[in-house]
Amino acid sequence: MIEGARGRLLLGAGLFTVCILALLFARLLPLSAGTVGWPGPDLGLCLTLAWVLRRPEQVPALLIAALFLIEDAMLYRPIGLWALIVLLGSEAARLREHRWREHPFMVEWLRVSILIGMMMLGYRIAQVLVLLPVPALGQVMLQYIATVAAYPLVVVAARWIVGLRRVNPADADRLGWSR
Repeated sequence: MIEGARGRLLLGAGLFTVCILALLFARLLPLSAGTVGWPGPDLGLCLTLAWVLRRPEQVPALLIAALFLIEDAMLYRPIGLWALIVLLGSEAARLREHRWREHPFMVEWLRVSILIGMMMLGYRIAQVLVLLPVPALGQVMLQYIATVAAYPLVVVAARWIVGLRRVNPADADRLGWSR
């Protein structure tokens, strides 16, 4: 049997994988009969950032890269581009997690919204530089607004459904996470 701490890590990574794949499955379902006017939020990105900021040890970088690489292939995006940007953004959040731990949720939401905006801007710039077709700016801005608005809902859902909670400073010291 897997011992306590290692078992929780594997359980968390497995649960994260199942959640991301379920969200990808839901995105692939043909739910609308016509064209979509309002782009939906990127719930996988929201969940990834929420998980990295709450339990960074449960989502290794390789797992994030692999899951978003699968998502790139399934959604017919340039293979690896969004996966690389999500990996860079999640690692930037992971490096700052210990400093963000003590701040209230509104500060986290502001920082995550800035990070998501920078990630979407980087993705758009990379598409322009390599002469890929670029979606309309209005659609990208609507998706950004929807993603930022969905982040608190994803955090609440992850807390209620999965039990994903932020580590308080006392528990971080006990676990040896303080820097």
